[in-house]
Amino acid sequence: MYTQCPECLTVFALDAASVAQAHGSVRCGHCTAVFDALATLTEALPPEPFDSLPAHTPTPAPPQLVEPVYRPQPLQPSLFAPAAAERGAAAPAFARRARAAHGGHPGRWAAGCALLALALAAQLAWAQRDALVANDTLRPWLARTCRTLHCTLPPVKDVHRLSLVSRDIRPHPSVPGALIISATLRNDADFTQPYPVLGITLSDLDENRVAMRRFLPAEYLRDPKLRAAGLAPGAEAALVFEVEDPGKNAVAFEFSFE
Repeated sequence: MYTQCPECLTVFALDAASVAQAHGSVRCGHCTAVFDALATLTEALPPEPFDSLPAHTPTPAPPQLVEPVYRPQPLQPSLFAPAAAERGAAAPAFARRARAAHGGHPGRWAAGCALLALALAAQLAWAQRDALVANDTLRPWLARTCRTLHCTLPPVKDVHRLSLVSRDIRPHPSVPGALIISATLRNDADFTQPYPVLGITLSDLDENRVAMRRFLPAEYLRDPKLRAAGLAPGAEAALVFEVEDPGKNAVAFEFSFE
């Protein structure tokens, strides 16, 4: 979840434990102001760039929750007196017949357990699909399986093997109040990688963030065929970004990959 400081307008990510710790009151890590995180609490950020998160309008009556997901059930008392079990009383005939009938088909239980195990393995494989696809040992086997099933493996992504060969920032020659940021991106991996989400952060002399923007591949690569082909091993791509000049305090900038 996300919330925004009303003093410096910094947006923070937080979880339920942070919100509940002081009943919604939090302290801004940038300007140290204490504010109510519930006022602008949201599950998703609006498209960048934006100035402020929408504020929640308080209502006199609390909202009613109508979609239950779990309700603990009270313990039910036993229908049979414990004294009967202590005396070694025999179970009724209908109970003995039911147990005998259920125990006569072990194959069905084994088949059911096997299906559940396969379903669990499929869920685990789906949850770890990125790591499995990137595994050097498993990927050739997965590629052969995909060719048989007429599917396509997603490209392997490792942002730690992406590097900037050069970067530069200068005033825009034809647009007042704008900057041109250029960079050369290189893929140092031995496999083709998809173009990453690029983050550009401008900061002042004290390394305080002045402005930040994330660029999707579609925003800095207009050619869909070029984006689909990805960045080949050892290949370089020249990137150019046109951004609004945040002012003279922005004296440093850095890139990040996602």
